[in-house]
This record gives sequence, structure tokens and C-alpha cells, in this order.
Amino acid sequence: MSLLERIYYLHSRILNDRYPNSNDLVREFEVSSATAHRDIAYLRDRLLAPLAFSQQKNGYYYSESGFRLPFEDTPRLVMLLGMLQKMAGETGLTDLPELKKLQKKLTELMNTDNSAVDDLIHCEWIETESVDPDFFGAVLNSLLNRTQLQITYRSPAGTETERTVDPLKLVNYQGRWYCLAWCHLRESRRMFHLARITASRQTGSKSEHSLSPDDDWLTGSFGIFKSSAESRYQAQILLKGTAAEIVLHQRWHPDQEIQETKGGLILSLPVSDDRELIMKVLQFGSQAFILHPKTLREKVQIEIHKMAQLYNKN
Repeated sequence: MSLLERIYYLHSRILNDRYPNSNDLVREFEVSSATAHRDIAYLRDRLLAPLAFSQQKNGYYYSESGFRLPFEDTPRLVMLLGMLQKMAGETGLTDLPELKKLQKKLTELMNTDNSAVDDLIHCEWIETESVDPDFFGAVLNSLLNRTQLQITYRSPAGTETERTVDPLKLVNYQGRWYCLAWCHLRESRRMFHLARITASRQTGSKSEHSLSPDDDWLTGSFGIFKSSAESRYQAQILLKGTAAEIVLHQRWHPDQEIQETKGGLILSLPVSDDRELIMKVLQFGSQAFILHPKTLREKVQIEIHKMAQLYNKN
């Protein structure tokens, strides 16, 4: 555990009249007695805490009221901590043991008046899916230890396959958790939806693949569906009316370009897989029109025709 966490632990116990001493630090954080004494000295000498020792209580207290640690109870920091808790819960990690421990520690670090700060914030993602804590932990351990993982993976159609993968990066997209990994079955990179993992097993074998710092496979194109750089192209969408007003203030991709025109705007962005982009265009109905490429525009036309046929039957 870090020095900062130990200092906040001491501070919170003093504020709650618990009279902590070096033995408390040794037991709580499993540090040496020398480290515990250095922490207490740091609180007193470096952070200028009005620290005093009570022989009767066998612990420390503040001889002056009103002392606060740096950044303690800063509204922005408290709000950020609350947001982190809410975001983790809204992205399917409510049952993760580590999250519950984090919530407990954050509550201890905050002033009592702010302990329920998460009640002030509402975060909402639609179409979220819960993640099994065991599978989430298995992926995370493989990433940290750079080891291969064997998984049973269920396709959207319900077919299950056994895969050996080299996890490359944990990805959260629109509230859903994915793992970018090298799939030894397909001999290529694949994005695995964690909610579709039905079984996992650590192999102990070292991963054979990794992501270099300059690899832009994840960030080089729009959407969650990715492919190689060779398949990327620039898409151009004309947006009008309310759609133009909405998209003007949105960021679909870091490399997007927006050109305002009379009565609307033209959005240009890199795409490697058009499935999600087609859904976005259809979302805006008649206020969005594909300018380029022609093949993408034709795909949208086909989908609109199928939708029209479906509704005409009813």
C-alpha cells in the first residue's frame, strides 16, 4: 500500500477519535514498525499536522481542530471519487470484490458529510451487461502477468468455441467490457465481449503477442468493430437540422473533421468496419445522408429498403 493511503488511514482514525498508533499501521498494512514510525513522522513534520500523543489512550490525536490534509474534501476531488464509484457500478462491475473494497476505503477517506456523495450523481448507460467477476479477474490477471488464457466463448448466435488467447488490452466501450486479444484459433486479433465468456482457465504459458506503444489498431478508426489499417477509409456524412446541432458538439473519433455548410455540416472520420456507423446514420433518419463512399451509401439504401418492406407488411 502507498504512503498516501497509510497517511489518510491515520488521519481518518484521528478525526474519528480512534487514537491510532504505529501498531495499527503495522497490523492494517503489514508494514514494518520502522515504516510505521516514519509515516507518523511524515504526517507531523512534512504535512505539519498538530500531532500529539496521549499516554492514557496510547495513541495520537490532533492538539488543534480544523487540520485537513492536502486536497481533502476538495469538492472536485470528492465528486471525482463519487463518479468513479458510480461509473464502475454502471459498467457491470457492481459485484467485483475489489470495487467494494475501494468504496469502503474511499468512504473512510472522505468527511462523513460526503460519504454518500455517489447519491448526488446519476450515471446511465443503456444496453449494459453484467460481467462475471471471476471472468473479469481472469482477463485482468492474464493482462498483468502477460499469460495466455483459455476461454469458452459464445457467439451472438449461441455457438460456443474453445479459444486460447493472448489478452492485449481491457476495453470499455459504451458501458460494455471487451478484451482485445490475439486469438490462436483464428490467428488474428479479435475483440471478445466479456459477457459472452462462459468459462476461463489460466494456462500459465506466456503470451506470444503484445501491443506496441504506437499501435493504433484500437484508436485508428470509428466504433468498437476494428480491423487492419489497410482496410480503413474516410467516410463523409451530411447532417442537417437537429442532427447537425447534436453532432456539432459530439466527438465520434479523435481524428474526425467537421465542415459547417449552409443548413448543416459534413462529418468526416476514419472507418474500418461500417456496421456501427450504419446504425448511427439510421439513428438520425432523414437528417443524415452518406456522401462517401458510394458502397456505404448503397448499404444504407438496402437496409432502408428492407425496413420499408417489413413495415409495409404490417
